[in-house]
Amino acid sequence: MPFPLPEPMRAALSEAAAAAAGGEVPVGAVVTRDGEVIAATRNAMRSRLDPTAHAEMEALRAAAATLGTERLDGCDLWVTLEPCAMCAGAITLARIRRLYFAAPDPKGGAVLHGPMLFTQPTCHHAPEVYPGIGEEEAAAMLRDFFRARRP
Repeated sequence: MPFPLPEPMRAALSEAAAAAAGGEVPVGAVVTRDGEVIAATRNAMRSRLDPTAHAEMEALRAAAATLGTERLDGCDLWVTLEPCAMCAGAITLARIRRLYFAAPDPKGGAVLHGPMLFTQPTCHHAPEVYPGIGEEEAAAMLRDFFRARRP
């Protein structure tokens, strides 16, 4: 029997599905603190005409606004795709405690791939990283999304 997904990752996958339904790349993100959801967001680059409106960036902005602080100490980020360099940089600046992500991104990821930002000596804060949670579902959603657009 497969291990049930933690609720925050289930919520992030739901956000990713909503992103896909709106024509956005299906990536969702959730910020939690003490087990409580602080923010749940999705990619919004097309709808906002904003290249920085990745799910992670949207989640960090929403969580900071909710908590009234730019530092998200004690918060965890759950995202359906390995963060890119921009998002990984924002994760370090926000002081996220733990990063949980579903699908790896060998081409655009910056955590386990590419620049591996959290391992660089110039990285002032590195979260604990837990990859592969919900990987199959997230990867299938991404494959289906791009397959429908790139015949």
